[in-house]
Amino acid sequence: MKLIASLTSPYARKVRIVLAEKKIDCPIQVDVPWDAASAVPSYNPLGKVPVLELDDGMTLYDSRVIVEYLDNISPVSRLIPEGNRQAILTRRWEALADGVVDALVAIVLEQRRPAEKQMPEWIARQHEKIERALARLSADLGERAWCHGDGYGLADIAVGCCLCYLDFRLPALDWKTLYPNLEALRVKLSARPSFIDTAPPEN
Repeated sequence: MKLIASLTSPYARKVRIVLAEKKIDCPIQVDVPWDAASAVPSYNPLGKVPVLELDDGMTLYDSRVIVEYLDNISPVSRLIPEGNRQAILTRRWEALADGVVDALVAIVLEQRRPAEKQMPEWIARQHEKIERALARLSADLGERAWCHGDGYGLADIAVGCCLCYLDFRLPALDWKTLYPNLEALRVKLSARPSFIDTAPPEN
């Protein structure tokens, strides 16, 4: 297998963490979809990363599909619980965390446009999504040690990637004071080797 990924993509980071936690050896082909010479569209018609190329040449996308595939091919460290309801609740955490990332990406792309063409109301709408989602994540986490169930799993990986990306792209947002339980979770997750090894480059 081969993973096509950008080192700053939080979606790709989620997959890379799952690979590490599952102890699956998979080479990474670094590719930035925004580059003119990017080969990503040849792997994914949507032109997005991550993409997992299987041994037979088939490609899988997006990150939610890839992590479910990886969790199923190896019995090591199951990250999605068995049982339909428990699995769905885990995927609910993932969907909300990924939604925050979607809003962050939308803000980043809008702010890259010329200043006179930017839409402040669009940026404000994305901020509202993020603020509502963080409030829900915090309320759902409560005082528990992990997002779902009694142990570490995909829900924690998705939320951890989301919170770290929030710090990376929107450091001025003071969410840590408002939601200390989310910050405590981020700190705990950031100490795991899989999170340390997949941290985005500073530049």
